[in-house]
Amino acid sequence: MDTTLSARNIDVIATDKASAEPPAKKPAKKRKLRYALLGAACLGAIAGSVYGRHWYVSGRFVESTDNAYLRADQVSMAPQVAGQVAEIYVKDNQQVVAGQPLVKINPRRYEMAVREAEATVAARQADVAKSKADLKQQDLVIAQAEADLENAEANADLAQKELDRTSPLAARGIQTQQQVDEKRSALNKARSTTRLKKAVVDASRQQILSLQAVIEKAYAQLAAAQESLSQAQIDLSETVVRSPINGRIGDKTVQLGQFAQAGTLLLTVVPVDQIYLVANYKETQIGDMRPGQPATITIDAYPDLEITGKIDSFSPGTGARFALLPPENATGNFIKIVQRVPVRIRLDAVGKNIPTLVPGMSIEVSVDTKASVPGKMASTR
Repeated sequence: MDTTLSARNIDVIATDKASAEPPAKKPAKKRKLRYALLGAACLGAIAGSVYGRHWYVSGRFVESTDNAYLRADQVSMAPQVAGQVAEIYVKDNQQVVAGQPLVKINPRRYEMAVREAEATVAARQADVAKSKADLKQQDLVIAQAEADLENAEANADLAQKELDRTSPLAARGIQTQQQVDEKRSALNKARSTTRLKKAVVDASRQQILSLQAVIEKAYAQLAAAQESLSQAQIDLSETVVRSPINGRIGDKTVQLGQFAQAGTLLLTVVPVDQIYLVANYKETQIGDMRPGQPATITIDAYPDLEITGKIDSFSPGTGARFALLPPENATGNFIKIVQRVPVRIRLDAVGKNIPTLVPGMSIEVSVDTKASVPGKMASTR
């Protein structure tokens, strides 16, 4: 019995020792966990205080949005004359410079129009020359008529003198009455001839005015012909579609041999070196924004790339105002929706190592509204 009890006592004592050891280790683990939580709380408090200070000093003045995209003032190229596409000088995505030929319309019809207009101009010039020659010839006609008038006036004077000499002689019986009548008839005939010649002179002088009007009409017709020639030459020059700006070719749909009407979209020139962005900020975010304030830009395609820029201008209306169907809030039930205002931001000069930027890329923009603008007071809240 004693031996059995002793063995049981030994087992109980061993069990008690085994069960007594874990409680000695648990307080140490709890202390480590408590220290870890306390350290994490301290780090969180420090991080929170740093973030809070940063937000209070500058973060609360930064307005951000991801509703922003790169843009460029691209030019859609279309011919101003109709015709079949004869040549295409560019390829997709090709770099072009201002004035470079892009597409050529078949010019045969327009070359014929130019030749026809040139012939019309030559004919009108001949009309002007003929009218001037007629005017000079009329000067000679007037000179001849004036000479005839002077001759008629001289004959009338002579007839008057003959009558004056004959009349006294007839009164004394030296000359007969028949001779006097003949002299008087000659005088009347000379006077009639004088009046006729004077009328001819007057008519010739009036003809000068008519010929001058003909010359003016010829000049007007010449001017009209020259304008038609200029229009034909312009149409001929427009058969070659040229790039108005530097850029790259995009949206190229033109095909060789197709018939293009005037105004048909052929391709687009995108000035990739003049990229800007439009950020659509909520109307509640633009209260402290001013042109010239700095902006930080992150492009989704290049998340590690950060570009700077400045506010250029604000749209004169919200995006909804320029929609195809603007909302009319005066009808039906009304639900207030925060509107967005497009803000144009110009990019600062970028280096050669910047990757390709193209219109349409999604970006994120942050504007520091606290930054002072030259010539303006800093924005405050």
